[in-house]
Amino acid sequence: MMGEIVYFPGVWPGERPHSELHFPACFAAVAHPTGGRPVPVASAWDPRRNECVVPFLTRPKVPVLQLDSGNYLFSTSAICRYFFLLSGWEQDDLTNQWLEWEATELQPALSAALYYLVVQGKKGEDVFSPVRRALTHIDHSLSRRSCPFLAGETESLADIVLWGALYPLLQDPAYLPEELGALHSWFQTLSSQEPCQRAAETVLKQQGVLALRPYLQKQPQPSFLEGRAVSNEPEEEELATLSEEEIAMAVAAWEKGLESLPPVQPQQNPVLPVAGEKNVLITSALPYVNNVPHLGNIIGCVLSADVFARYSRLRQWNTLYLCGTDEYGTATETKAMEEGLTPQEICDKYHVIHADIYRWFNISFDIFGRTTTPQQTKITQDIFQRLVARGFVLQDTVEQLRCEHCARFLADRFVEGMCPFCGYEEARGDQCDKCGKLINAIELKKPQCKVCRSCPVVKSSRHLFLDLPKLGKPLEEWLEKTLPGSDWTPNARFIIRSWLRDGLKPRCITRDLKWGTPVPLEGFEDKVFYVWFDATIGYLSITANYTDQWEKWWKNPEQVSLYQFMAKDNVPFHGLVFPCSALGAEDNYTLVSHLIATEYLNYEDGKFSKSRGVGVFGDMAQDTGIPADIWRFYLLYIRPEGQDSAFSWTDMLLKNNSELLNNLGNFINRAGMFVSKFFGGFVPEMVLTSDDRRLLAHVTLELQHYHQLLEKVRIRDALRSILTISRHGNQYIQVNEPWKRIKGSEADRQRAGTVTGLAVNIAALLSIMLQPYMPTVSATIQAQLQLPPPACSILLTNFLCTLPAGHQIGTVSPLFQKLENDQIESLRQRFSGGQAKAPPKPAAVETMTTAGPQQIQVLMDEVTKQGNTVRELKAQKADKNQVAAEVAKLLDLKKQLALAEGKPLETPKGKKKK
Repeated sequence: MMGEIVYFPGVWPGERPHSELHFPACFAAVAHPTGGRPVPVASAWDPRRNECVVPFLTRPKVPVLQLDSGNYLFSTSAICRYFFLLSGWEQDDLTNQWLEWEATELQPALSAALYYLVVQGKKGEDVFSPVRRALTHIDHSLSRRSCPFLAGETESLADIVLWGALYPLLQDPAYLPEELGALHSWFQTLSSQEPCQRAAETVLKQQGVLALRPYLQKQPQPSFLEGRAVSNEPEEEELATLSEEEIAMAVAAWEKGLESLPPVQPQQNPVLPVAGEKNVLITSALPYVNNVPHLGNIIGCVLSADVFARYSRLRQWNTLYLCGTDEYGTATETKAMEEGLTPQEICDKYHVIHADIYRWFNISFDIFGRTTTPQQTKITQDIFQRLVARGFVLQDTVEQLRCEHCARFLADRFVEGMCPFCGYEEARGDQCDKCGKLINAIELKKPQCKVCRSCPVVKSSRHLFLDLPKLGKPLEEWLEKTLPGSDWTPNARFIIRSWLRDGLKPRCITRDLKWGTPVPLEGFEDKVFYVWFDATIGYLSITANYTDQWEKWWKNPEQVSLYQFMAKDNVPFHGLVFPCSALGAEDNYTLVSHLIATEYLNYEDGKFSKSRGVGVFGDMAQDTGIPADIWRFYLLYIRPEGQDSAFSWTDMLLKNNSELLNNLGNFINRAGMFVSKFFGGFVPEMVLTSDDRRLLAHVTLELQHYHQLLEKVRIRDALRSILTISRHGNQYIQVNEPWKRIKGSEADRQRAGTVTGLAVNIAALLSIMLQPYMPTVSATIQAQLQLPPPACSILLTNFLCTLPAGHQIGTVSPLFQKLENDQIESLRQRFSGGQAKAPPKPAAVETMTTAGPQQIQVLMDEVTKQGNTVRELKAQKADKNQVAAEVAKLLDLKKQLALAEGKPLETPKGKKKK
């Protein structure tokens, strides 16, 4: 960096009233454009006079930079960007992406951590927990790129801003774990530089992080939502403060019970939008037919969309969820050559494979179609001809690689060579898998034809282009109307802004292939449409194959909300290329209202690779013996919403055994078992105390939070609400101990009945909330509790008593089975790569034996019998080893009985653990 470096505190940009914490990011260094004196950076709040320097600010703010124009900048990143631009810095996408991530992901987490540390005096995990995932993300990014800095080989604006934000916390080695080696090295490198040391001294003045206390004390306490949104780890939830009005409303809704439910709407066939009602159209990015989807593909589109589709149906919205295989293009031709089949045979073969995988994962498509249909040709050609008629299609000559040996122009994926940017020797003709940069095939060094391995030559070919610059104005007008108030994810917004900022360029929409939608234009009969021009039109053609009334969905933007789910690499085509095509066609097409893009899911410490046998692919998951709902739960638990995440076998074991087995399954099983054992299978009378009424209100509040999150398509965070309610339920049972009270006085027995009745109703609520996430488990719970059918189909925002006193439940049995270390280690080895062939299909995990009232009685008799045996041996002063063996049998029987009854396992009396 050139010029003098100055330092100042920073804040998280953007006002979000009452929901986000604004606090000093601490320091940032900027290149002073002119050198000389430091830039004057003041506080926007004068603490000595307790008044605002900037009159329209209502809260303390540091820093503030007043520009010559009279405007103000308030955030570290905005001020840094301003000075860097003045000094001649050219913006790049990676640095801008880091700055946006710092503002939207890092700062909310960091604000909570510093508040807990400085204001509340917390230590250790309480402080580290909110920032764990953010720090891990930085570490993984540095490791994956093998660069010392965030955006390359030298310091950038991103490094300065993030270092300044993190310094107050990470200066304490306790919050800079050694295992995050890349982060550790990066932070120490920057901190050792003399200008950064001066910055720390200037701001902290030898007080350390406590220098921030006066400022932080003026900020609101971070809410639980902020802390939990950035962490995948379960935390102890603090119960919110409730008003008497909230409690009264919750009790009133509870008491109305099933009467509150509206009539269940009959299922339409086909599902069509209805005027005056909420109509939701949901799509998943169409998977390439030639590949078997891996876990990252599944969570990135179909599984995420399925959760929202199931949730929408629980809300009684008119919901159509569709997907299908993307079957045209180079990738299919390449695969056909590899397997010695025709492209159509490849499509037929892999379409079945895809459909079977999604069926096993319980994806609830209304239709799973394909793009090789007459409807696809008809609709694509119609849109194209409308674009031609309106002057939005250009012709131009393109230099392409031609294989003289094969006598054909080579589409991008028929070429391999050395990447001109990073030197990777197996780069494709459209993109380098190593550095991720887009490539023009003629730029490749040492190109080779993938078919015959000969060196192609550069020749000219005439092609058609979509005139994106001409469509730029209607696109921006549409975005200005659509984006405010929509649920486009931050990465989708950023990607589209980047394309617009860099300037739209004409985009080629034809290819020299045989396998594709024919181009209906004279002189181009030997070409087909580029797959990314017509693939997004596949949503329309798949709907047209579902119903001849497809235009009610796709030419009805006033009445239909379109939600599209994908990984971030698909954003440009859904948020820009297809909207431009539809806007240019001028036929009132329904365009995306909510573009939901995930980051990437990695596998353990690397990437999924079918060729190297690394990672779990969809057709393999069902051979592991782990049920589909467990896969669904874990993938949704680690869904890469704000940043890349990684599948981990160890973490999957932990989440199954802690969150599902010990938390959710334990609570639901105990609640149902108490009804069976203590009350003959009938829900007892419930006489609510003030504590019970408060619990109703807390559950209602968490239920409403679940709705708020899913309405905003924050799928991963909404799953936490289910687990939170279950934890409240477990604590409620543990505190009230119904298994003890049932043996006491009449008042105690009545209390046991109330606790049991309320608990089993919470279990019923959880079964409905689980439906979008774990549909099979949800149905199992509902069958065990014999939940009335209307309650299974609708989820309101209030917690209702759906199992009133006198309701008879069915047979209750455990829902989940423990995953063992050796089982998981075996699977880890199996999917670690290099295996010659898949091992034989293991036996499915056995379902645990049903523990009904009769079996409980049998176990009780066995415990009594074994207890007598032990007492007799002790009375006879038998051999100690023989007594020990019989005592071990007794303890094992008691453990089985406790599990069957839904009781917590008691720690054996005797020596305490040190």
